[in-house]
Amino acid sequence: MIKRAVLTGLLTRAGLSAVRAQAPSRGRRVNHAGRTVDLHAGPAGAVASAIGIGQLKPGVGAAVLVAGACGAYDDVVGAGDPRRGFRAHLSALRDGEVTSGAVKLFGVGAAGMFAGALLKERAVDRLLAGVVVAGTAHFVNLVDVRPGRAVGAVLVLGVPGLLRGGAARELSAAAMGAAAAVLPDDLGERSMLGDTGAHALGAALGAAIVAGNGRAGLVAHAAAVVGAAVCGSAVSRAARYA
Repeated sequence: MIKRAVLTGLLTRAGLSAVRAQAPSRGRRVNHAGRTVDLHAGPAGAVASAIGIGQLKPGVGAAVLVAGACGAYDDVVGAGDPRRGFRAHLSALRDGEVTSGAVKLFGVGAAGMFAGALLKERAVDRLLAGVVVAGTAHFVNLVDVRPGRAVGAVLVLGVPGLLRGGAARELSAAAMGAAAAVLPDDLGERSMLGDTGAHALGAALGAAIVAGNGRAGLVAHAAAVVGAAVCGSAVSRAARYA
């Protein structure tokens, strides 16, 4: 567990340094306080968490990477789009417009279902697992409204997985290691996760939750993330982290 967390954390820091060195002026945003920060923590955390999880479960690691890629697409293409929340993007889709938010919604959903199919055996459990993985990815993105909140959510919600042992412990360690590595830059308002990092770390956390729960736990977590998505969608339109 400790080895996986440390490895993922070191990979994240190395990735963050490398991205900053190669593209110091790219991917910059103005945050809630009017400060200019970079988005480099997102790709660094996404790739590192995918690698850390992929060492244990390669397919799930790939799903985490896909979730991050969908977030990256929205970070780039959706920058400046005032529409917020699932309802706005689904309404645009009904009108024939495929927004970056819609791509993210369905792409992360597909990645979650794929991860769920790999983590569970029975059809019902796979469906619930997919909802938990995708829903947790969206939840972490929803709470990313101020420095440290999304990272803090991953660190706090990852603790139960550490206590369960087995695959849940290792998957939690990978997600938490990446989150802890970007925490100083996030709190210091030097970098932010963006949709890239929030969705990847959220998907990694969701996979850990799935690995540590049976059907009853999956039902409870699925209900929680769906409820959070419904309630948080309206809030995110009013208070969005850059």
